[in-house]
Amino acid sequence: MLRIIDTETCGLQGGVVEVASVDIIDGQIVNPMSDLVRPDRPISQQAMAIHKITESMVADKPWIEEVLPRYYGSDYYVAHNASFDSRVLPEMPGSWICSMKLARRLWPGIKYSNMGLYHSLKLQVQTPSGLHQHRALYDCYITAALMLRIMEVSGWDPEQMVDVTGRPALLAEMPFGKYRGQSVATIAERDPGYLRWMWNNLTTMTPELRGTLKHYLDRQQS
Repeated sequence: MLRIIDTETCGLQGGVVEVASVDIIDGQIVNPMSDLVRPDRPISQQAMAIHKITESMVADKPWIEEVLPRYYGSDYYVAHNASFDSRVLPEMPGSWICSMKLARRLWPGIKYSNMGLYHSLKLQVQTPSGLHQHRALYDCYITAALMLRIMEVSGWDPEQMVDVTGRPALLAEMPFGKYRGQSVATIAERDPGYLRWMWNNLTTMTPELRGTLKHYLDRQQS
């Protein structure tokens, strides 16, 4: 079982106002759960404009520590940009999988927002009525549909997905040089020798660049 989990917050620094999850079991999206949460700080105007959750909606709701135990029970928790959700939630009793990192590995050079992938990959899923993008349960269904496609295309098991999550993310654009700002996937197709030159001649590089070059060079040899 994979438990897809999502949070809405007071802003980029945290303060959970909503948590939700769905499970993937035997290829089916099941067991939806959702809770509004009283945050530990005011909701920023920017965040409120995105998720439409107001102070009055959460004023009498339980704290995150009170509701979170009912989301326990999975060995694997999946989030789109798991580094954020794992940071704003108290410690979860399972391993984290990042659907964004998996998508970057499988489909380099496209947009990696949840809805961007939903449209690019032409995913199909029945979302809950009465909700919208940037509500936690709605976004859980989008991520679950993405995970079903990821598992279909990659054949990865949960431990392999945990491993990919722990590696540096692939770069979508070249950060410097004569192709600065251009898609790395396009460079790999049109001028693979340039990537090979970088691999052989750069004395220092970030883990993200090293992982990106290795990814595309390995693909050339397969």
